[in-house]
Amino acid sequence: MSWLCETVCDLESGRDALRARRHGVIEVVAGELRAVHLRVWPKLVSLPEAWPQGTRYHARGDADRCLLYFNQPRSASNYLALKYIVSTAGTSYRTICAALTALDAIAEIKRTDAIVCDAANMRLSERLMARFGWEPHKPQRWHRNYIRRFYGVYPTAKCVTAS
Repeated sequence: MSWLCETVCDLESGRDALRARRHGVIEVVAGELRAVHLRVWPKLVSLPEAWPQGTRYHARGDADRCLLYFNQPRSASNYLALKYIVSTAGTSYRTICAALTALDAIAEIKRTDAIVCDAANMRLSERLMARFGWEPHKPQRWHRNYIRRFYGVYPTAKCVTAS
């Protein structure tokens, strides 16, 4: 059963597992990385998509918790796709920063060229995305696609401060 779900609590000691697996969930609580749960299948649908509640939806659980779902598509193995970010009520900016920093570290471990996402939530402004290092990519009518390029130059592990 360990091949179905594997948990990595330390990115450095879990490098081989992180490099080998294509799908995972980064769990951050109170600004600290708790674990990366590796999966055999990608995240395809979320509860807000199946049961729309608009901006009122927050996951249940401890306050200040963030789950970040990522995939490494087989058709584009040099890229990571940020699929979803799910937060509980009271999630802090520091916790979001820690989740994105962990995603950057995983991108470095996998030696990926870029991370892509579709920012469906309208509260994610272009200014906020730019603050985190994302830039608009491949404009489409109903999607706001963003990309964070690395191409061998990875950021240092730090949180972006508000300015």
